[in-house]
Amino acid sequence: MRHLNNDMNGRVDISVKECTQNDIGILNDVVDIHIKTFNGFFLTFLGKGFLKHLYKGFCAHKNSGLIVAEHNGITVGFLAYSENLSEFYKYLILHKLLPFAWYGLCAFLKRPSSFMRLVRAFLKPGESRRDENYLELSSIGVLPEMKNMDIGSSLINALKERFDRERFSYIKLETDANDNEKVNRFYVKNGFECISTYETPEGRKMNEYRWSDKNENSLLCVN
Repeated sequence: MRHLNNDMNGRVDISVKECTQNDIGILNDVVDIHIKTFNGFFLTFLGKGFLKHLYKGFCAHKNSGLIVAEHNGITVGFLAYSENLSEFYKYLILHKLLPFAWYGLCAFLKRPSSFMRLVRAFLKPGESRRDENYLELSSIGVLPEMKNMDIGSSLINALKERFDRERFSYIKLETDANDNEKVNRFYVKNGFECISTYETPEGRKMNEYRWSDKNENSLLCVN
């Protein structure tokens, strides 16, 4: 566990640690933070039950993890990551098929168009061939009232500490390209370089960022 102290820039004292699947209270907090951070997003639409199984899966899967930041015993942020998202989703389907099928059915009944999007979400990580081994930052969120206190940067630094250059070429993440300038600049501030931009089948424009301990420059995609 790593501790950060208060300073003159408004940062707060937090501790950063790895969450386990038995930390039920923390997992509930992570779900609440996700909903507040990603209001209106597809995974949020699938509901609290889906999100709890998803983040518990990050804790349980041997090549994935969930890092949480706490302040005065309260969970204020999280970061989910995986060494191989394709294998992670296969693990979820194998071990959580019934609950995910249930949440998928509920989503379909509320919004029929959501079914194919859910299928694509689970198949996407396996669509591209992996020529290199890398860590993938899947999701990161901070309580809205705790923004601008470097909690997100502390979570990313904790992920960087898990980066082994003998095993991985880089850390990868994807984020929205449009109407998302603050988040894109946040990743650049933390040493990530924008590699490419692509469009999803739903018409969502995404930026791909990478970080490695060899990065000399951090670049922002210009859209």
